[in-house]
Amino acid sequence: MDRSSKWLDVFIYTVLFLFSLSTVLPFIYITIVSFTDPHEFMSTPVMLFPKTWSLASYRYIMSSGQFINSFFITTILTIVGTVCALLVTSGLAYGLSRKRLKGRNFILTAILFTMLFNPGIIPNYLLIQSLGLLNSFWALVLPGLATAFYVLLMKSFFQDVPAELEESGRMDGCSDIGIFFRIILPISLPVIAAFSLFYGVGYWNTYFNGVLYINKDTLRPLQVILQQMLAASSSPADVSEASASVIPAETVKMAAVVLAAVPIVMVYPFLQKYFVKGLTLGSVKG
Repeated sequence: MDRSSKWLDVFIYTVLFLFSLSTVLPFIYITIVSFTDPHEFMSTPVMLFPKTWSLASYRYIMSSGQFINSFFITTILTIVGTVCALLVTSGLAYGLSRKRLKGRNFILTAILFTMLFNPGIIPNYLLIQSLGLLNSFWALVLPGLATAFYVLLMKSFFQDVPAELEESGRMDGCSDIGIFFRIILPISLPVIAAFSLFYGVGYWNTYFNGVLYINKDTLRPLQVILQQMLAASSSPADVSEASASVIPAETVKMAAVVLAAVPIVMVYPFLQKYFVKGLTLGSVKG
């Protein structure tokens, strides 16, 4: 390797390091502020290493019934929504991957059409309203059950599954549904894991549907409550003013951000390899 190539590598690694640092430092700062003693933060708002660590902001957040309820709603939404979305997406993708399906080309064209032309906010709202789903849990689940791009990606994977597996299943007396659940899904676990991460992150970060379709405080997802906390000049509305005067709003907001991000941050390392596999679905094979 010549001298110019070495300097090029040094430059590339330096740029990547600085970019990585710029993405990590804000989260580190948020975490540090959330664990900082409130009295110390009020005297020194900008710091890297506080002298006194405290869980006061987290205790303050956990005392908020509104935050706890939204955290519970979002957790249930993520679990139920991800399971339902995987069943709908994988079932639709598997059916479209089989050329014997009648109307296959029409369905594929309709799915592709939804990728190119979005109906917009008002038609979506009128649809949810006509279905009687406003201010209901399913208004957060159903709109995200199937993403056209994910369906096409999963379809490309199912097309590579050998037809001999289906034939062996039929010889054993399995129906199409039995073949799908007993043969196709078990051998597709890496892909299912990848899309479970995609859908799980999407449902966990649900915000727009919560603003558009939900008016009940008991059904608001976590991201809506978090946005309200970050936009407000004080902390959650159901905490007393006396308590708010002790705990600065900034540390409470940082603690809320950490609590909202930790679940996904903890799950991602276990599914990272499947995430990479999901990104390579549909790529050109040599």
